[in-house]
Amino acid sequence: MPHTVISVRDLRHFYGKQTDEAVAGLNLDIYQGEIFGLIGPDGAGKTTTFQILSGVMPQKSGIVEVLNSQARDVRLQLGYLTQRFSLYQDMSILENLRYAAGLHEVSDAAFKTRSKHYLELLDLAQFQERLAGRLSGGMKQKLALCCVLIHQPKILLLDEPTTGVDPVSRREFWDILAQLAVTENITTVVATPYLDEAERCSRIALMYEGKIQQCDTPANVKASLGVQRLEVYLAIAQLDQAADILKNNVDLRDTVSDVQRFGDRLDVLTAQPQETTKRIKNILKQQQMEIENLAVDSPTLENTFVARLRELKGDNVAGNYPRFFPLEKSTATAIGAENLNKIFGNFRAVKDINLDIKYGEVFGLLGANGAGKTTTIKMLCGLLSASSGIVSLVGETGQLRSAKVRQQLGYMSQKFTLYDDLTIGQNLEFYCGVYGIPRRHRRVKKNWVLQMSDLEGQEDRLTADLPGGWKQRVAFGAAVMHEPKVVFLDEPTSGVDPLARREFWRWINQFASEGMAVLVTTHYLEEAEQCHRLGFMVAGELVAQGTPRQVKQEQPGQLVEWECTHLQQASDLLKERLDRRRVSIFGSRLHTILDNPQAEIPIVENWLKENGIKVQSHREIEFSLEDVFINVVEQARQRGLDVPKD
Repeated sequence: MPHTVISVRDLRHFYGKQTDEAVAGLNLDIYQGEIFGLIGPDGAGKTTTFQILSGVMPQKSGIVEVLNSQARDVRLQLGYLTQRFSLYQDMSILENLRYAAGLHEVSDAAFKTRSKHYLELLDLAQFQERLAGRLSGGMKQKLALCCVLIHQPKILLLDEPTTGVDPVSRREFWDILAQLAVTENITTVVATPYLDEAERCSRIALMYEGKIQQCDTPANVKASLGVQRLEVYLAIAQLDQAADILKNNVDLRDTVSDVQRFGDRLDVLTAQPQETTKRIKNILKQQQMEIENLAVDSPTLENTFVARLRELKGDNVAGNYPRFFPLEKSTATAIGAENLNKIFGNFRAVKDINLDIKYGEVFGLLGANGAGKTTTIKMLCGLLSASSGIVSLVGETGQLRSAKVRQQLGYMSQKFTLYDDLTIGQNLEFYCGVYGIPRRHRRVKKNWVLQMSDLEGQEDRLTADLPGGWKQRVAFGAAVMHEPKVVFLDEPTSGVDPLARREFWRWINQFASEGMAVLVTTHYLEEAEQCHRLGFMVAGELVAQGTPRQVKQEQPGQLVEWECTHLQQASDLLKERLDRRRVSIFGSRLHTILDNPQAEIPIVENWLKENGIKVQSHREIEFSLEDVFINVVEQARQRGLDVPKD
């Protein structure tokens, strides 16, 4: 029987009115050495639960035992990383670490040993004199983790620790958590909006309206849905029509539970994959739509999460977008760049970028922290002058800052663009004025944003009081309510839960189908599948472009997925025997990139067997976008590009 380190019984907490419970009778057991994931929509009560478990805040009622004591009595044995963790930007890595050690009364001798250990473990030792304010997002998260580890806690409480961090850094961060669980027997409780990360947890709990709705291993949670996932590839121009046909066809109602449109495919969830495949082929053939490829796969954790939440709360329906000036459909270039460069002092941040994004297209710009994405977007939308090169925007190449051009653009920046000390309604009224929305249209526009954000009746609420995901929804609404022809979205869904993220993309795809051009950056590669085309930036260069399927197919080697015992041990072993970039943990499976699978699979099996690791299964699979991202970055590094190392 595993040893319980956190026990929660009938936990309740409320703010203000007792009828509005943030946590409403929560029951939970967490075991020593496991990585436990707490997932749920914005406002589910996750952060409140973390604050109570960490001893920061007492509960209103219920029993909470942490290490067989009250949480406030064992705070020195806990490491709590908040969503807005406090690093001192004008202090170095070592100074931040020393300050954290002082708060926890770590002796000088212990600090010397531990700081060396954790800085090396998190690959920060060579940067210890660098100011925290000059670190990339991934390095800041590693330093924050270092600061909560320095007093050697028995339990880590991590509230969305990797939000806004690129996939390379996120993967490294989770490798470290897994290593800590094995080598130091640390228990980790983590909240994350990234469900590919949640796949790496020992167990996960779905939290909704202050209660645990489901708790099990990721594999069992996915299996509980009882469906398979069909990937249906069609011509991009036909996807919206095909999705509507499949959603509304009476012959599919008894076999299909969900249809979701992605950038170059449809995902169809069904309990009868063979029968549904036949029906889909017949239905689309009758509509003279040619299926380019159809594959069967397991549902993702995100599929499961969305399905469960839809059962609990239904879909958020915001009605039709209030458009007063219909867009004219065009195949012309909406956003163009020719040999675009940006130099800051001696640093060349953007190098010879060439882009051609059409009206009606969703283009995803991907890259690690510091790759030059935000700088590129600022040049493309006229906020920053290029050092050299040509930018074309809504048909203009000269006065990109003119009122005529500005009225046709929408921009949602990486950093939250609303004013915290204004109410939601005041923020929306401000942007109505900035974008010149006629007064007779403003009420209906603001109402749409409130409906879309699930904040009806709350326009007098201070923006500062909103959770991060809800802030992003309001900011998105503010960026598009003036009916722009071109929209720039810089990490729009950072910190947004999967159900709200799906709603974001429903609107983005609708706008694109009406003729809007959308350029979006994201660190969440599962949602990058929603884009029509992708571009990968590394060290200021655009190194790869294509549809999601094209960039996967262009990768060298073959991806092999392994199911085996002792996952972390297997990963560590194969990283020693193979090139490190060829090995990664993906959920509860191990991914390896092999040049010659037929010859190499028996060798890998033998290595694992010799080290007491049992291989349960292996199969050749298509590259995920995360695998592509890692591969592209490593190939660029091998070509000699100056890729920042997080």
